[in-house]
Amino acid sequence: MPHISYHRSHRSGWLRAAVLGANDGILSTSSLLIGVASSNADHASILIAGIAGLVAGSMGMAAGEYVSVSSQADTENADLELERKGLETNLDYEYAELTAIYVERGLEPGLAREVAKQLMARDALGAHARDEIGISDTQSARPLQAALASGVSFTIGALLPLAGAVVVTGPGLIPIIASTSLAFLAGLGALAARAGGASLIKGASRVLFWGALAMAVTAGVGALVGGPVAP
Repeated sequence: MPHISYHRSHRSGWLRAAVLGANDGILSTSSLLIGVASSNADHASILIAGIAGLVAGSMGMAAGEYVSVSSQADTENADLELERKGLETNLDYEYAELTAIYVERGLEPGLAREVAKQLMARDALGAHARDEIGISDTQSARPLQAALASGVSFTIGALLPLAGAVVVTGPGLIPIIASTSLAFLAGLGALAARAGGASLIKGASRVLFWGALAMAVTAGVGALVGGPVAP
């Protein structure tokens, strides 16, 4: 039975947006809650800050991802239009250009010419988009998909520490939010690493480090700012 390889590159667009959104949702919301709690704010103020952070963060992530990926899509479309015009006005040059690409990649000149000829006969623009520009169906920019993945995953991530703030009050709020959020971040890092075929330990440890640092800094800022302004 032939060996079947399962590649992961087709996931890169939505997976990157989803992981980034969930990670940011957990980290920014937990840090916000810890910072506000460190300022000796009352429980209602902590929850209001968390909810506001969730709504603003999810919308901001979705909008930012949509704008960013749309810019990428605009660039891709502009490059494709240049290639389309080139194929219409100077087909021989485009054929020679594609042949040279295959020669540079290691094919013999005769074979490179034949490959270029056959691929251009089937889909000239697709061949140039893939091998000259680096645009393929699996890697092309999808703004709406990225925005939805980012916004929804941010909301899910933000709900995790926010749920802890709803249930826990008093002195135990900060340690509970910090510990559970770090656990969620470690799990998310490991899950993302597994989906991408990387080391689970490496994926978990890097988000743990930056997550703990962000929470510690925010808690310090909250304590410093909350002391002077507290009634």
